[in-house]
Amino acid sequence: MGTKAPSQDRSELKRSIGLIQATAMVVGTIIGASIFVQPSEMTRWVPSTGGVFWTWASCGFLTFFGSLVCAELASAFPQTGGVYVFLKEAYSPAVAFLWGWAMFWSVHSGIIAAIGVVFARYVGFFVPLDDVQIRATAIGGIFLLSAVNYLGVKHGSALQTALSLGKVLAILVIITLAFVLVPANSNPALHNGIAEVSASIPLTNFVQAMVAGLFAFGGWHMVTYAAGETSNPQKTIPRALMIGTLLVTACYLSLNAAYLHVLPLETVITSRRVAADAAETLVGKGGAAAISGLVIFSAFGALSGIILAGPRVYFSMARDGLLFRWIGAIHPRFQTPHRAIVLQALWSSVLVATGTYRALFARVIYTEWIFFGLMAIGLFLLRRRPGYRPSYRTWGYPIVPVLFVISSALIVLNQVVSAPSESSFGLLLVGLGLPVYYLWLRKGYKKRGPANVYH
Repeated sequence: MGTKAPSQDRSELKRSIGLIQATAMVVGTIIGASIFVQPSEMTRWVPSTGGVFWTWASCGFLTFFGSLVCAELASAFPQTGGVYVFLKEAYSPAVAFLWGWAMFWSVHSGIIAAIGVVFARYVGFFVPLDDVQIRATAIGGIFLLSAVNYLGVKHGSALQTALSLGKVLAILVIITLAFVLVPANSNPALHNGIAEVSASIPLTNFVQAMVAGLFAFGGWHMVTYAAGETSNPQKTIPRALMIGTLLVTACYLSLNAAYLHVLPLETVITSRRVAADAAETLVGKGGAAAISGLVIFSAFGALSGIILAGPRVYFSMARDGLLFRWIGAIHPRFQTPHRAIVLQALWSSVLVATGTYRALFARVIYTEWIFFGLMAIGLFLLRRRPGYRPSYRTWGYPIVPVLFVISSALIVLNQVVSAPSESSFGLLLVGLGLPVYYLWLRKGYKKRGPANVYH
C-alpha cells in the first residue's frame, strides 16, 4: 500500500459543473425527441383535453417527487455515480451492481441507441437515408458526442448548456406562434373543457398514459451521476433537480396546450408527428421541415447529456472494485473517465448496428422504475441510521416518497400484467447480474480494485 498508484487512477474528476450547467443537464436530458413526436401515445389512452393535462401534470409531479428524493440522497452522498451510490449505501453493493448491470447492457445504452436512431431518422428528412445509412448516422452521432465528452466534462457540459437553452427557446417559439397566429377561441375543447376528465377512463388506461408521459420525462436523475464533477454538489444538485424538473413540466404543459390550441383533439390522437402537424398548420409546409430540424437539435442535446452521465456510474463501479479497475482510470490530460466513455459508445453502437436495441429497450426500460422504487424505500432505511446526515431533506416526507414508491409499483405491475413474457425476460436479464456479481467476488477482483477517492 506504500507505493503510489499512477496519477490517472488516483486523481480526482475535475469539478467544473455549476448550477447553470447542472440545471441545463437536467433540462437537456429530459427534453428529447419524444415530446415532439409522441404525445399522441398518451392522448390515445386518455382521450379528453382535461385527461391529457391531468396526466402530464401527474407525470410532472411524480418526476418532481423523485427529484426531491434524489436531491436528499445526493446531498448525503455527493459522489460520482448517483443512483448506484444511493442503492449501495441503502442496501448493498450487490443491489447497486444490478443497477449498473442493467444500465450498461440495456437501459442506459439502449436509450442512447434509441435516441441516436431518432436523431438519424430526422436527419433523413433532409437527406434521404436507407436503413444502413440511418444506423451509420446514428453511430456517427454517438461517437461524435462521446468524443466531445472524452475531451472534457467542461466541453460536454458547455455543449449541453447551449443545446438546452436552444431547445427551451425553440419550444417558446412554438408556443408563442400557436397563441399569436391562431385565434383565442379556435378550439373550444381546450378553453371550455380543460377541466373535464372523462369518468369512464379506467385506472389501467391512466397508468398507461402516465407511462407514455414518463418516457418523455426520462433521465431526470442523471445529473446525480456527475456529482463528483459538480461544484458544491450538496447544494447544486438539489437545486438543479428541482429547478430543472419544474421548468420541464411547465414547458410540456405549455407545449401540449399549444398542440391542442392549434389541432383538434382527434387529430392529436391520430397524429404520429403532432409537433410537425402543428407547425405545418401554423406556418405551412416549411413548418414540418423546421420542426424536423428542432427534433434533430433536441435529440442531439438529450444524447449529449445521457452520454455524459452513464460513464460516471461505470467509473464508480470500477473504483469500488465491481468492474475491471482499468475502466475507472481518469485521463491524465482531460480528467474524464475516458475508458468508460469508449466502452459505452462501443456497446451502444453495437445495439444500433444489430437492431437489438428495440427489444432491449422495450423489455427492460420498466426495470428502471423497480430501482427508483427501491431508491425511495432506501431513503426510509437511511434515515434510521445514526450516521446519515444529508444537508437537504425531502420536502413532504414521508408522504412524498411513499407516493413515489406506490407509483413506481403501479408502473412495474402494469407492465408485468400487460406484457408478462417480455417482463419475465427483462427480469431474467437483470437477475443474471447476481451470479456475475458473486462470481466476481469469488475470483477476488474486488480486493484488487482501487480505493475510493471521492471528494
